[in-house]
Amino acid sequence: MSGERKETWRVGPGGTLRGDLRVPGDKSISHRAVMLGALADGTTRISGLLEGADVLATIAVFRALGVAMEGPEDGRLTIHGVGWEGLSSPAGALDVGNSGTSMRLLAGLCAGLPFDVELTGDASLNRRPMRRVTEPLTEMGAQITTSDEGTAPLRIHGGARLRGIDYSMPVASAQVKSALLLAGLRAQGHTCVTEPAPTRDHTERMLQGFGYRVQRDVATTCVEGGGRLWGTPVDVPGDVSSAAFLMVGASIAPGSDVTLRHVGWNATRTGIVEILQRMGADIQVLDAGEVGGEPVADIRVRHAALQGIDIPEELVPLAIDEFPAVFVAAACAAGVTRVTGAAELRVKESDRIAVMAEGLRTLGVEVEPLPDGARIVGRDRLGGGRVSSHTDHRIAMAFAVAALRAADAVVVEDCANVQTSFPGFAQLMAGLGLSIEWREDA
Repeated sequence: MSGERKETWRVGPGGTLRGDLRVPGDKSISHRAVMLGALADGTTRISGLLEGADVLATIAVFRALGVAMEGPEDGRLTIHGVGWEGLSSPAGALDVGNSGTSMRLLAGLCAGLPFDVELTGDASLNRRPMRRVTEPLTEMGAQITTSDEGTAPLRIHGGARLRGIDYSMPVASAQVKSALLLAGLRAQGHTCVTEPAPTRDHTERMLQGFGYRVQRDVATTCVEGGGRLWGTPVDVPGDVSSAAFLMVGASIAPGSDVTLRHVGWNATRTGIVEILQRMGADIQVLDAGEVGGEPVADIRVRHAALQGIDIPEELVPLAIDEFPAVFVAAACAAGVTRVTGAAELRVKESDRIAVMAEGLRTLGVEVEPLPDGARIVGRDRLGGGRVSSHTDHRIAMAFAVAALRAADAVVVEDCANVQTSFPGFAQLMAGLGLSIEWREDA
């Protein structure tokens, strides 16, 4: 799916962001709504769905498993759920493109099916580690084979009798937690997952929204196998991970004033805001409320002078996907910013520590990569230059935003994958005031 086309952005230096908008729907919630809607009895109607490549891959998987759907169109998708028993054996391998969320959550979901399933992805995804999810699933009785390196394709053999386990995760990961809970829906007895630090809890919330009983006790979440899911309406809020780039852009660009509407305000996802506020960002949270079990809020961000900080390690899991944007904020902050405890960044769509360090150095920033983070010395003005996103959507968006504080144009290569999480990013940012041009490369 990804890698079929290439796109390059040329972002002019400087500028101001001003506007009032709603960012695309939350990717994590969109994935889970599609999965649980397909497994539910009855009809699920989703609004606000992210129509990015990753979520479209999840939709395609369930269509291949025999689930009828109408849409998506304008963020709306109707799913005619078939229950666990209604899924049918696919004609071939299930290709999830570049979506690590799809791959890992589907590994848990498919572990208890009566037929064989093969999960594969693009070249980038098929290099990412999968043992962290396949090993605990194997403890539950799943029969899964991987490459010799522990990567996809994942071949899941049908008919396995799953049993509930108590699992303490060595590393905080919402994807691993969710995979085990989804497997636990088909396992005998209780499945309990204990996490070493809080991670996003969209799976737990959504299971309850679909009528499934979930037990939660501080760091441990448990489900009992054998229950049913029931179709329900789902309103997907805006993705705070997408909003992060606009928050950073508005913070670093003088004269900026941006209001973001109906953004997901789940406490397990707001680390980006706390980090930016600790750096001195002017962020106001307006009209906080709840929709469909998920907290939402409007957020207003205005330019402010940022200061370098030592980022507390307890905030890292709450902002792990937003660190490319955080690195840009650090590059534009006075003084030094340090982050540690973020080794997970090494195994995302790219090695985000190495790739961000490489690109920021191109723009004249002093960066010291650490095994689990980085030390970044901020500058009043960045340089220009040509940087590669290494086909990582969040890297591409981060460097586009960095141009707001650059003295010369920033050219960002390999930007097509931005469609996985933020369709129309370049066009939207141009409407807010970013001087961005895009071209498709042969």
